[in-house]
Amino acid sequence: MSDTGGRRARGGGAARRAERSAVSFETARFIERNIPNFEVLTAEAIEIIEHNAEKVLEEIGVNFVENPAALERWRQAGADVRGERVHIPRGLARKLCSTAPKSFVQHARNPERNVDIGGRNLVLAPVYGPPFVRDADGGRRYATIEDFRNFVKLGYMSKWLHHSGGTVCEPTDIAVNKRHLDMLLAHMTLSDKPYMGSVTAPERAADSVAMSKILFGDDFVDQNTVMTSLVNINSPMTFDGIMMGALEVYAVANQAAIVSPFIVGGAMAPVTVAGTLTQVLAEILAGVSYSQLVRPGAPVIAGAFVTSIDMNSGAPTFGTPEASLITYGAGQLVRRLGLPYRSAGAFCGSKLPDAQAAYESANSLNMGLLAGVNFMLHACGWLEGGLVSSYEKFVMDADQLGALHGLARGVSVDENAQALDAIAEVGPGGHYLGCAHTQANFKSAFWRSDLLDYKPFETWADEGSRDTQALAGERVKKLLADYQAPDLDEGKREALEAFVAKRKEEMPDAFV
Repeated sequence: MSDTGGRRARGGGAARRAERSAVSFETARFIERNIPNFEVLTAEAIEIIEHNAEKVLEEIGVNFVENPAALERWRQAGADVRGERVHIPRGLARKLCSTAPKSFVQHARNPERNVDIGGRNLVLAPVYGPPFVRDADGGRRYATIEDFRNFVKLGYMSKWLHHSGGTVCEPTDIAVNKRHLDMLLAHMTLSDKPYMGSVTAPERAADSVAMSKILFGDDFVDQNTVMTSLVNINSPMTFDGIMMGALEVYAVANQAAIVSPFIVGGAMAPVTVAGTLTQVLAEILAGVSYSQLVRPGAPVIAGAFVTSIDMNSGAPTFGTPEASLITYGAGQLVRRLGLPYRSAGAFCGSKLPDAQAAYESANSLNMGLLAGVNFMLHACGWLEGGLVSSYEKFVMDADQLGALHGLARGVSVDENAQALDAIAEVGPGGHYLGCAHTQANFKSAFWRSDLLDYKPFETWADEGSRDTQALAGERVKKLLADYQAPDLDEGKREALEAFVAKRKEEMPDAFV
């Protein structure tokens, strides 16, 4: 570049355009709320629901199936075990839950990406579990490991996303019993954000711990939490051996588990808000307390995945007022237990990243922020009721997460925020565009979308009249083209790859 060209690039509008278009891997710190939680339950309602949840545990009980060791733990703790049904005396589960930490740090291999889970914090993680992917070019199709790696890259490059997540899509081109190895390897090598471990079998959870020890070191993993895992309860009130087996592996290793009822109101829980909250609390109490029977002090997050049902089609519905009321109420109940809270996400039932998806996702995201959620899975990329990971919606949602950061900051009233100097400078009838206060604050005054179009109509038309999905598709391609892997010690990379290769050699492929 010539000297003249260099001066031009560094000055005025060209410099600002270059700054906006430069490749950046900045990640915002996890959200620290400076706004109040939205609470819908009165003191009387809380008392009734808590009383009824204890009644459910004691008189109806919960099932711990295909897990004799769990039944024996409950017997030793003082529960009444009848077959696979566990009746938990009033007060026992709450007492056991008291040893779980109120908050904990999940460490990333890049310490700058560590997240504090609990308190007034909110950690955002991407979609989890879909077997299908969708993009505007290829349509809807089964997910592959290449798709999985692409989503990990997009998550790594998303400023407002704090966590790499877990099964961002199911790579169906790899055997079921081996795909967890490739997924973990992708999270560990293509990103340096925190990640989740496998829960589809206890031995896969053990592989997750072993690989984490290669990445972080044995002693570090023994003394710190480096993984979060999703342990769903088979609502209503059933704790299966596979999920509990994974929970046991993680609890023993001092790694975190999200103990989360999976609720579709009207199908897996009562149709009423209070009835569903009663069941949710009973399931949380039983699941969290069991983690503490395995290892007192093991980190755990109390979850509540909640949706309602369309009574005509039977399909789950999202962004509804009933789901919001349950999410708000569950937040109050979990905070009274002194536990971190997982719920909400960019939920929608739409088949495309369209207006339905936007409405439902916006309702669901704001619900999570106001409900006091500490760990939000499915914060971006969710489509078609969780069956699809969408490339375009991933970046659309990830962009909107920036708005949550801005809202969570609340209202500052420091000297700069009071802006009396600006009001005095402009006076009646003036404007603030050129005043000193605006010039000093304009870069950080307002949240700015990196995706949405705010250009004049004529400019928008000249550039192809692109809708949001088209803009998102272009952003996906740019992010993937700009991707640069974070540094990783070659010795660790080789050891991880060798572990994966060895484990794959040790077992034949299985697709069930």
